[in-house]
Amino acid sequence: MPRRIESDVCVIGSGITGILAAERLSELTDDSIVMVEAGGRTTPPRDRVRRRRRMLDYGENPWIADHIRDQDGTGLMYRTMVVGGCAMHWDGATPRFSPEDFRQRSTYGVGTDWPIDYDEIEPYYHEFEERVGVAGEQGPPEYDPRSKPYPMPPLPLSYNLEVLKDWAANAGIPFWTQPWAKATTTAHGRAVCRRCDTCHVCPTGAKFTPDLVLDRLIDSGRVRLVTETLVRRLELEATSDRIEYAVAVDRNEPGEPVEFHARTFVLAAGYCWSPHLLLLSANSRFPNGLANSSGLVGAYMTGHPFMSAQIELPLELYPGMFQTNSLLSRAFARPGPLERYVRHDLRIWDSTSGRTPRLRDRDGHIQYGDTVMDDWRTRTRMSSARVRGYYDVIPDRSSRLTLDGTKRNRWGDPLPKIEFRDAPESVELRQYTHDTMIALFERMARAGGGSVMSTTFSPKMEHPGGGCRMGDAPGTSVTDSYGRTHDHENLFVIGAPTLVSGGCANGTPTFSALALRSAEELARG
Repeated sequence: MPRRIESDVCVIGSGITGILAAERLSELTDDSIVMVEAGGRTTPPRDRVRRRRRMLDYGENPWIADHIRDQDGTGLMYRTMVVGGCAMHWDGATPRFSPEDFRQRSTYGVGTDWPIDYDEIEPYYHEFEERVGVAGEQGPPEYDPRSKPYPMPPLPLSYNLEVLKDWAANAGIPFWTQPWAKATTTAHGRAVCRRCDTCHVCPTGAKFTPDLVLDRLIDSGRVRLVTETLVRRLELEATSDRIEYAVAVDRNEPGEPVEFHARTFVLAAGYCWSPHLLLLSANSRFPNGLANSSGLVGAYMTGHPFMSAQIELPLELYPGMFQTNSLLSRAFARPGPLERYVRHDLRIWDSTSGRTPRLRDRDGHIQYGDTVMDDWRTRTRMSSARVRGYYDVIPDRSSRLTLDGTKRNRWGDPLPKIEFRDAPESVELRQYTHDTMIALFERMARAGGGSVMSTTFSPKMEHPGGGCRMGDAPGTSVTDSYGRTHDHENLFVIGAPTLVSGGCANGTPTFSALALRSAEELARG
């Protein structure tokens, strides 16, 4: 007989969206909540100083056991399967989407309008920022609309970024500080960020990681966490389209099946594993997968590529602290009327990390005393900045996650295969987009008396999402605006899979805000 675990709500996946939704649900109801995680625990806070040291000294991955050996697929996907998910090792950048991201079709005549607009999600953006403790400053209101200030003041700019901000102003482009989920005060019970530039593993706890929230929920008895247990399929009730239970395997006891029975199921396994599980759960009533009467589970996979440039400038910049930090502009994400659809954000990083003092000159001769300083000053008279723009592309229906029958895990389940494709209108505009952004980089260089040293196009879809897009019509979407699947009233999908488009910014604040909104709908029953 399978081991049976019962609850009111079963959350599958323990990443940032699942944890934030569980936290909010626990505040609104007395429902019992079980959270299922295929992976296990990774490096606890007490070990992060030591793991950081080993990362610096030996290049070791500081996040132990952060993936499952054969639970992988083909295409762009994060291997991380661990308590806390990918936000255990994120850098913590938290820019919002722009209002235009939610109204592409009605504003520009391309893509698809979301079933909600910016004004509807804005309170949940602020709630997300409060919960994770975001430090930031508001940019010009016409480019960075907000109803309330950030919970914490921004991280201080380095000397180099202050100089680069003045350079960008000379080019007529407003920039401000990138917002971060890193504490600048102790108001959220975290240490203040020391700007030590190892954000991949924060040694002080200044950066938000979702495992700390989950631990509080577990300690208070509001959530029960079941780890190292892989959910392999969802089963329907015999007489309805409701989900009755989830079938899982205990990875430590693979011969013992586990069943999770609940009133409501919440898929929070990310842009890859949530649609993957729905496809795996195909049955005679839903032969193409659960929640898939529209045929769109796995479709419209989205994200955004980027263009970047290295710009040489006659500025004296010196290696400083917190070179992870960047300047941000949304002026080109909110461009006003457009003849051709090109929207992107713009970021500037300090690129002086390779210009530290050196003990040997270019010919290998040892330098001493003032010679070292003279050489350093000479090499910093011309400095460079790295400029990058993430640009919005329209995802195609054929941009899709499918089951790969040629690649299976140890339990025989076909693994996912992801192939990203732009819609024809974005393909047609690709060269125009690149030319437009290169012209912008050249304009910026001229404003500072410098030159563009190199440009790079990355076709990789950064900050991916999609696969269970939200919408009002069951025939053109998988879920409604709350993440409730159109086909199964007690099954929700939350997080990155519900994104309609990839926008011009990191998706975490947006899909986390949507998850908080979904939690309120869950609480309504």
